[in-house]
Amino acid sequence: MADQSGDKKSQYKKLGARHKARRRAVDLLFEAEARDVDPADLIDERVQLSTGDESVAPVNPYTRTLVEGVADDLDRVDGTIESYLQEWTLSRLPAVDRAILRVAVWELFHANDVPPVVAVDEAVELAKELSTDDSPSFINGVLGQVVQVAPQVRAAAAATRSTGPTERS
Repeated sequence: MADQSGDKKSQYKKLGARHKARRRAVDLLFEAEARDVDPADLIDERVQLSTGDESVAPVNPYTRTLVEGVADDLDRVDGTIESYLQEWTLSRLPAVDRAILRVAVWELFHANDVPPVVAVDEAVELAKELSTDDSPSFINGVLGQVVQVAPQVRAAAAATRSTGPTERS
């Protein structure tokens, strides 16, 4: 019986609102890449579709935060991912793995309310659900390296925010 409650707890975690938001963000990032459209434009389109039409699922605010965040910081996120790929390039990865890694790296760098272990665990869970058998361990390995630099990236971002933009004469 103890095993059943553990299984229910695990299922509950997987079905939590943040997990669903991450999964939808991965879906939207995947779709944006496949359609060659800006992810921020795609999320705006989905928000507008769901406004006033009860047949369209509303967009979770965290999904929007993730998609817009990744879109705004895509160069740094992709550069970080690529720097930890060994004998691979970002373009060679399955598109779903790129989307999962982008969400997780953005969370590691910017989501101060998400512990690093949660961002990595969620990415591994999404890879188990959506990608190949090899993807969860691959994603875990890449993110295990990114976790080591994430505190410095967060600190640098916080320092930039606290000093604000500099005035130019």
